[in-house]
This record gives sequence, C-alpha cells and structure tokens, in this order.
Amino acid sequence: MDRLAAMETFVYVVETGSFSAAARRLNIGQPAVSKTIAQLESRLAVRLLLRSTRGLTPTEAGLAFFERAKRAIEEANEADNAARGVASGLTGTLRICTAVTFGRLHIVPHLGAFLEQNPELDIDLMLDDRNVNLVEEGVDVALRMGTLSDSGLTARKIAECRRVVLGTPAYFAQHGEPACPADLSRYPAIVYTLGGATSRPFRKGDEEQPVTLSGRMRVNAAEGLRGAVLAHLGLTVASEWMFAPELANGSVREVMSDWTLPNQDLWAVFPTGRMASAKARAFVEYVQGLLTIEA
Repeated sequence: MDRLAAMETFVYVVETGSFSAAARRLNIGQPAVSKTIAQLESRLAVRLLLRSTRGLTPTEAGLAFFERAKRAIEEANEADNAARGVASGLTGTLRICTAVTFGRLHIVPHLGAFLEQNPELDIDLMLDDRNVNLVEEGVDVALRMGTLSDSGLTARKIAECRRVVLGTPAYFAQHGEPACPADLSRYPAIVYTLGGATSRPFRKGDEEQPVTLSGRMRVNAAEGLRGAVLAHLGLTVASEWMFAPELANGSVREVMSDWTLPNQDLWAVFPTGRMASAKARAFVEYVQGLLTIEA
C-alpha cells in the first residue's frame, strides 16, 4: 500500500464526508476508496472512521491522523515544488484564524487579491476572539494581538499600531474632553475586558501616569466595544486597528494625543512543533505588506 496515497484518500474522505465524494475527487471507483481505508485501519490497528446512516465521522484517533496526514501531504507537495523550482503556485487549503473585528476590517476585504495571486489555493477563515488550539482546530496560521501568554508558541511579530483614547464627537460635545490621564477618572469609560489588565501606563516625555479605567460598562468582545462607543456611551482605550474606518472618516476621534500608550502588537502564530507551510508564510508576508501600506 502506498502510504502517502492512502493518507491522501483518507484526507479526502474526511473533508468530503463520504467515500463516493472522495472517489469523485480522486477520479477512482468508490470500492477502491473503501478498500484503501480498510487497509489503512488494518495496518494501523485502529478505527479511524465511524460509519452510520448519517455518514462518516472521524474517531479521536482518526482526527489526530487526519491532521498529521494532511500536513504530510502538504509538505510532500512543497518538496515536489521546491525540486521543480516552483516559487509560486500555492495549492490546497489554507486555514486561518483571527479575531472577529480585525478579520472583518483588515483581512476579509483583501482576501480577493490574495486568491487571485494563488488561483489553486482555497481559504478556510475562522473568525474567533478566543485563542483556539491551533492543532486541534487544524489551523495553519493564526493572527493574534497583544502579549502572547503561551511562551511555547511558534510566533513572529509582523506589525504594531498605536493604542489611543477615543470617542465620538457627540460624546465629547456632551461630556467634554480629558486633557491628561488623571482626568479619565471623571469620564465614564467602556472597558474592554478581553484585553487583559485595565491599568494603562500613559507616557509623555519622561513622565509616566498609570491609570485604571473604570466605567459602568464592561465588554468582552471588540464588536461590542465598537458598538458601545459608536452609540456615544463612553470613551475607551483601543488600538487604531479596531476603529480604523471611523478614525479615517471622523465619526470617532482621538483625544489626549500628546500622551502615548504601549503599542498593540500583531503576531503570526503557527502550530507548535511544525514548520510553517509555504502558503502560511506567503499569507503572513501578504498581511505584513497590507498593514505596512495602511500604516
């Protein structure tokens, strides 16, 4: 049995959900697919698929085998391309994970151009504010912001942007503007709890003033924070990325611009213990170029 061919057959069965669909993709008969899976399970001495009237479901062992088999096939294809001197021509599926708001504002609008550059590539985009397990979710690359809590991650910093104090003109017209960090205690803030600590170290020259934001509204998702600010419910501290369209059109504006905060970092994170695939590296370079242009 050709091990790589058997892996490829199994991957197609899991991705399509049936023997017949995998057979059509491979342009072979369904009995050949069934025989290959049976031989694979026999060689491994473990059940990989559960068969029922509702279809096929990978077992726990099957899911683990699927992730590694898919990676092995991709690396074999990359080895072939490298030997042939193929510098482009990315193929297969690239699974990306990023935060909902960042992905909606800064990634999704630019995916069309990336797909045009790589016509043989498909993208599976996961928008999730959680730090998902990359291996369990089959993610090739994740874009994460802030300080990485897991020191064991394979990560590369690709961009940064300013954090600013901002609100709507209507809010500031009603409540006035803070002039310095100490003034913030007198203004109701919308606190973004997913961002970690609410204490912010403001700097101006050699002077530093740490301030803990407080307010009647706490939000654990960026979309909620955006909605609250745009509804004139308060000011907040956020990255320029989070309010990029509104900062550009003036519906939100920055105050206290003579004080600075630590920048917001963006990291490309890869599954631990794996070499980043060529398509993941190409996507990261593309995003890095996009954010350099936006900056």
